[in-house]
Amino acid sequence: MKFKYKLYVLFFAASSLSACKKYVDIKTQGNLVPNQTINYRYLLNSTQSFETVANLSDFASSDIDINDPAQQSSLSGTQLYSYYRGSYSWQSELYPFGSPYEQDLNWNALYSTILYANTIINELPGSDGSESEKNALTAEALVHRADAYLNLVNTYAKPYNAASASTDLGVPLLLTQTVSQSLKRASVQAVYTQIISDLTSAIPSLPQSQAYNTLPSKPSAYGELARCYLMMKDYVNAARYADEALKLRSTLIDLSTLNSVSTANYPRRIINPEILLSKISLGGSLTFAPVTLKLSNEYLNLLGTKDQRYTLFTVPATNVSSTYTGRFFYKESITGETRNQGVSVPEMLLIKAETMARAGDVNGAMSFLNTLRVKRFKPADYIPATAGNAEEALVMVINERRKEFFGTMLRWWDMRRTNSEPIFQRTYTKTFNGVTYTLAPNSNRYTFPIAQYLRNLNPELEPNP
Repeated sequence: MKFKYKLYVLFFAASSLSACKKYVDIKTQGNLVPNQTINYRYLLNSTQSFETVANLSDFASSDIDINDPAQQSSLSGTQLYSYYRGSYSWQSELYPFGSPYEQDLNWNALYSTILYANTIINELPGSDGSESEKNALTAEALVHRADAYLNLVNTYAKPYNAASASTDLGVPLLLTQTVSQSLKRASVQAVYTQIISDLTSAIPSLPQSQAYNTLPSKPSAYGELARCYLMMKDYVNAARYADEALKLRSTLIDLSTLNSVSTANYPRRIINPEILLSKISLGGSLTFAPVTLKLSNEYLNLLGTKDQRYTLFTVPATNVSSTYTGRFFYKESITGETRNQGVSVPEMLLIKAETMARAGDVNGAMSFLNTLRVKRFKPADYIPATAGNAEEALVMVINERRKEFFGTMLRWWDMRRTNSEPIFQRTYTKTFNGVTYTLAPNSNRYTFPIAQYLRNLNPELEPNP
């Protein structure tokens, strides 16, 4: 029999056995009846099983500049930080084989989400409940699975290229839970096709709103589709689904009215009106000093000191550590909430702005851009953005995405998808512990490596170049 018992299947089997025991205990204590549809509602309500996404991209972007010797020293002091260092400097190996940290927890977290989603999708049809209830729960699981695959394919596969997507290596596409299926990497195109299928299948059975942003809804699925199509450079469909999301949710937090932010006046992530689907980075709120995100000078110059995102969400280095210099992103500590990585109203507005700029509609692009910007400055400091042509408008929109989504994977994803366009092409450099690292246009380092530990246990899992 061909060997197909792979690392992450074994990892999930062990972890799910533990999780299942706890789940059975809960069912017994709560007098729940096995095979009831309601059990899957409780599983979906266990949001920690679905909310985590990879954090590798957060550190790789050009907006992060860990150039302070004191912070570099802190990150160099233990193997615990090896993948932070490696992703920051675009290394070809992030998880040294044989070290205590040889496993890729990002990979494991995303496939864990897929495990739970597949369990729900595959088992619900045989449960004892109404068809409408089962369809609604299946739809939520489909959205979570689609989001996990969108994260995986934008972390461990090449950027989408229509000319080569059918042959470029994606990630293993697991739709059922068995230990005997092939775990070869599906093509990038196959993964995106599955993401779109999951989301479009889910939409009819999703509610228009949920009590909490951790639970998928119609705006969540439309937002995921808009993000997906943007990464595919299908700007017509990206605009279409951004429109659909905005029809159902278009509320923005008005930062222009705030002099400071605290847990008292800033909404919690799960009820934040801007968030369409709450997702958080692996590790949650990364505010311990070594991995707190330091803003690059380029980013600071782009943001400016009048922007409320600068005033409210960044702090001098001394707020982080007495030995650090510069300025740091500190929104998590200020708001008491982990930064959102999921789709949002600002993202939909900027997708609309970008697609209009790419279509040559400069006025339309500026209108959507300014809808967001007017909420990000004090009235006395706000000047509407204007552009003389479509290219200028496009650059302004991409820059606004940088400012709005700092500390999330979206800047890295934008670098990946635009690095073949002449107006965005550039060579990036970072220096760490005296060594300068370079990221050239179309470099293989725009794709994160798959851990050697995974590849050793899975001969079918082909490495990235």
